[in-house]
Formats: sequence, structure tokens, C-alpha cells
Amino acid sequence: MIKTRIISAIAAFLMLPAFSSCNYNSLVEQQQTVDQSWAEVQNQYQRRADLIPNLVNTVKGYASHESSTLEKVTEARAKATSINISAENLDEATLAKFQKAQGELTQALKSLLAVSEAYPDLKANENFRDLQVQLEGTENRVATARGRYTQAVAAYNTAIKKFPTVIYAGWFGFSPKPQFQADDSAQSAPEVKF
Repeated sequence: MIKTRIISAIAAFLMLPAFSSCNYNSLVEQQQTVDQSWAEVQNQYQRRADLIPNLVNTVKGYASHESSTLEKVTEARAKATSINISAENLDEATLAKFQKAQGELTQALKSLLAVSEAYPDLKANENFRDLQVQLEGTENRVATARGRYTQAVAAYNTAIKKFPTVIYAGWFGFSPKPQFQADDSAQSAPEVKF
């Protein structure tokens, strides 16, 4: 009886690599999908950051005395682009810091675009309108890239937590990837006043 248990344990131990190698490759593929999805998120945020100097300069030409708004946008852009995150060092705290900086930039951009309402000549400026359309398109691309990242992370995190993968995923360095969290302002319904 003891011999049977020992043989069963040895057989199970010897078969573990067979199970792990079959699933190991799919975990690598899923991890690469997460990494590629994160790279696309960064790519779209970089596109947005690249548009901002042109937008600021266009507004500056029409509304130079709105210097505090222009400064806030410039500072928020600098802060958002200073956070360097790669897929390898992506964790909950780093992602939260990155997301906070991007949120601050979004708020600063909203303020900048609101300034245009007070300047009809600026709103009519072709460069400003083009930049505004590009920025809107970029925001849509950011949302799409974040959605794809979220899906890739969900599939990956689920795969490493399923049995029997959960037993050996940690041995091979597969750890959960962080998800984007909703902004605090998204937790409450917007107030509409007429």
C-alpha cells in the first residue's frame, strides 16, 4: 500500500512537466498578448501627448492671457509622459500612478478645450478644429486600446488561476497583471442642471 502511494506520487511528479509544457506555451502567448496590448495603450497615450504642444500653441496664439490653463496642460503633459512603464514592471501601484497622471492630463485638456468657447476666432481656426478632431480620435483610440488590454489581462489572469495551471504558473514566473480601475469621478452619476 505504501509502495503504491510512493509510485503514484512519483508518477504524478513525473507527469507534471508534461501537463505544464502543454499549457506553458499558451501562457507565454497570453502574456505576450497582454504585453502587446499594453504597448498599444502606451502608443495611443503617446499620440495624445504629441498632439498637445500643437494644441497649446494654437490656443496660445488666440488666448495668451489664459496662461494658467496653458501651464496646467503643459505641466500635466510633462507629468504624464515622465512615468515610464513597461510591461515587465507593470504592477497595481505603478498602473495607478500612471492612470492618475493620465487622468490629470485629461482634466487639463478639458479645461483647455473649454477656453475655446470664450474665443470665437479660436473655435473658427482651422488648425484648432483639426487638432480637436485628432484629439477626439486619439481619445477613442485610447479607449479601444484600454479595452483590448483589459480583455487580454482578463484572459491571462483567468488562465493562470485555473487548475492545474495555478499549481505551476508561479514556478515559471507567471503572475497576475493589473487592470485599469475606473476613475473616482466615474463612481457617481453626473449632475445635470438646466
